[in-house]
Amino acid sequence: MRLWYGIGLLVVAAALAAFGWHWVAADPGYVLVRLRGWRVETTVVAALVLLLLAWALIVVAWRLLRWPFGAFSRRHRRLSQQRLGAGLIALMEGRHGDAERDLNRASRLDSLRGPALLAAAEAASRRGEHGRALEALDQAAQSAPQAARVLRARVLRREGRPAEALALLIPESDKGTLTPGGWRELVRAALATGDIRRAREALAPLQKSGALGNRAYAALEAQVLVATVQAAADGASLNTLWSQLPKTQRRVPAVIDAYARRAAAFGLTLPAMDEVESALRREWSPLLIETYGMLAGDDVEARLRRAEGWLDAHPNDANLLLTLGRMCVRLKLWGKARQYLQRSLALAPGAGAWEALGDTFAGQGDAEQAQRCYRNALAFGRGDAIVPLAQMANPLQPDTQPVALEERDMHGVPRLRG
Repeated sequence: MRLWYGIGLLVVAAALAAFGWHWVAADPGYVLVRLRGWRVETTVVAALVLLLLAWALIVVAWRLLRWPFGAFSRRHRRLSQQRLGAGLIALMEGRHGDAERDLNRASRLDSLRGPALLAAAEAASRRGEHGRALEALDQAAQSAPQAARVLRARVLRREGRPAEALALLIPESDKGTLTPGGWRELVRAALATGDIRRAREALAPLQKSGALGNRAYAALEAQVLVATVQAAADGASLNTLWSQLPKTQRRVPAVIDAYARRAAAFGLTLPAMDEVESALRREWSPLLIETYGMLAGDDVEARLRRAEGWLDAHPNDANLLLTLGRMCVRLKLWGKARQYLQRSLALAPGAGAWEALGDTFAGQGDAEQAQRCYRNALAFGRGDAIVPLAQMANPLQPDTQPVALEERDMHGVPRLRG
């Protein structure tokens, strides 16, 4: 298409040139210039050509005169651009001292002043030099006020001053003029200060901006919703809040877990259990299966039978095995509890499984093994070495090997797991 446009323009230009030449040839015009005895006669076309040549000569001469004076500024611009690039690379590589030095030097060029100072403030903040970061942001605010405000809020939040960060962002948020990064910092600062209402209100403009990917936004939204549920004052307000949440938000495992634990704390065990069971029927969640075993109630035997039915589909789920072990401990089924808990520890060691196994040995009257399990639970939490259990006299040890599951493709052909 561009080729045909070009050909058309050439045809039009040729036609205009042909008609113009005939029009000028019929009457080329006459120009007379007399100055101090000098007399110049020429046609209009020749006069126009001479004027264009004179203008071109003046431009060339002016640029030649300016070239020596502009060499220094061109060198300064080139060096500043190189320092900006080197500073950004050093910032990404974690050489924050080098990054701050190069970026401060690059900020001497007016066109790079804003970006260079913002990056220098970020480098100083990562080094822990929050005072120097704020000083750089004071200067950057003259060139990039919105970006400097967002970065200042981030620096204040990192420094442990979320209330100041929130106060800095509130005026712009009330006007609805915050940038996407500002809405994100507002959510985090509001969560840190316990202002759950502002955090929830900031989610809508943040989602509308599209600045965060689906996974990052979902994680931030879940964090806000969990804090909202945990802030419920009583069971009535909790149920009201839960009924007002959209269905998509009520299906997030972390939010369901927070609701179930909060509802159980208010004595609403049945609604909590219904939500957890409904969620597990829709989609398997290791987080919710652990919550399922920790909820109080008198129906532990029924829940144990229901959870044992899930073993066929999830035989190697350490959270499910831990849940089964905890319920068996509550029912004083010590043998089954020990079997489930040792399998859970073999698949995924954790402080919770060691603690529940200690309760099992304590229920069986084996104080030495129970104390060792409790010590292992504490050691696991601190990252210390785990002391293996003493060998039991009973040779019938539980099988702690993972169960192999057969997987088939869409044509029914067996394939390797994963």
